[in-house]
Amino acid sequence: MSVPRPRTVAVVGGGVGGLCAAIRLRAAGLEVDLFERNETFGGKVAVYARDGWSFDVGPSLVTWPEVLDDTLRAAGTSLASEVRLERLASPFRYFWPDATTLATHDDPMLTASAFDGLVPGAGDEYLHLLSRARRTWAVAERTFLAGPMSGAASLAGRMRSPRDLVDIDAARTLARLADASFRDPRMRQWLGRYATYSGSSPWRAPATLACIVALEADHGAWHPHGGLGALRDALVTVARRAGARLHPGADVVRIAVRAGRATGVEFADGTSHTADAVVANADAAHVATDLLAGVRGAGRLRRRVRRAGRSTAGVAVVVGVRGTTPRIAHHNVWFSRDYRAEFDAIRAGRPPADPTVYACVSSRTDASQAPSGCENWFLLANVPAGAEVHDDPGRGFVARMLEVVAEGGVELRDRAAFVDVLTPRHFADRYRAPGGAIYGTSSDGRRAAFLRPGNVGPVRGLWLVGGSSHPGGGLPLVATSARIVADLVVRGGASGAQR
Repeated sequence: MSVPRPRTVAVVGGGVGGLCAAIRLRAAGLEVDLFERNETFGGKVAVYARDGWSFDVGPSLVTWPEVLDDTLRAAGTSLASEVRLERLASPFRYFWPDATTLATHDDPMLTASAFDGLVPGAGDEYLHLLSRARRTWAVAERTFLAGPMSGAASLAGRMRSPRDLVDIDAARTLARLADASFRDPRMRQWLGRYATYSGSSPWRAPATLACIVALEADHGAWHPHGGLGALRDALVTVARRAGARLHPGADVVRIAVRAGRATGVEFADGTSHTADAVVANADAAHVATDLLAGVRGAGRLRRRVRRAGRSTAGVAVVVGVRGTTPRIAHHNVWFSRDYRAEFDAIRAGRPPADPTVYACVSSRTDASQAPSGCENWFLLANVPAGAEVHDDPGRGFVARMLEVVAEGGVELRDRAAFVDVLTPRHFADRYRAPGGAIYGTSSDGRRAAFLRPGNVGPVRGLWLVGGSSHPGGGLPLVATSARIVADLVVRGGASGAQR
């Protein structure tokens, strides 16, 4: 049964998913009010600024910019018109404990040469993997990312032949693909890193995630000048220009439901707003437990969230660094000595004793991000959702993060103007993300894509968008989620509750 096309829509949450949905819904002629409990929009696309330094403390990379461009084109503009994007010529440098390093390039042939420089023959292994990843991406784009998912039948119905099932490569883990693709353990660790793009483990996430290798190689790794905050500001500007009404500081505490249908939202101050439909750009667990408390059908969504599992959380360290550092890239990774032990600890609910540390130094590309002659270091390490981590940079897990980078040849502490720490508790409190899970639901398990909550809510007239619903976390997937939801709303959608 279809839900009649609404005229008015209330969007709960002003993250990227909510903003992209608002833009698309307005472009389709619907009246849109977007409510965000914080005073700034963007959700996890957030900026930390101090003493002339600026840090992206959420997403720090733009991949697959075409999906964002498509969103803005729906409103009569384009990504290039609103944001100055730079495609990074050499976006990543990887460091291993044995003092070897690898720099990747925008040109896959140059990347292959870099692989060969580290391990003779690894260049051909990389190119073979890239060819496979391209096939996986082609299938994923026209199946998994093409529309809503209601189970394995949805995916199978979009496949053209049994070969698609082989190319999607969901039956084995990313770690198994790495073992089959590379002889050298460092190269296997490099490929396993892509599981963390969705807050998952390479020993549990499907090999499908290798498609990100093709996504970066063919669509590029991009930096918006002014930081990711510039992208956030562009989405806010375009949404307002399109006619969406954006309300900061509006804390939605309940989705109003009457006769099994969403009829608007209620706020912490006791006021309410009526709408024909509601789009929830909030963590699905928060929607089910809090915004739909006591509503019939919400229990099914809660059970689905539990089955899907949480992504990893993270500890973020921002360092205002005096001086510049040789031999680093815009994006850098210092690998742990034992990757398997690191993820075993996370799965057991413990912060790893020897973490892999990611560092974004966007001032390498964009001088506006730090004072002259200085650098802005944003460090991130994975921990389990709900981990309690002390925010003292001089001891415990945070001190270990800084030691990992120092052991890799870059000492930051004696050049630091300041060191500030954001723990999982910060992300949990600010974004109502249970345990501080950065990416919402995880991609662990071959059935993860089917366990994740879909885009159709548990009551009529309610849709779910964002990292905890289909197709998952990360900027391009969240923007894809907004496209899928906007299409459902405009077409009338489906009224079936999540199961």
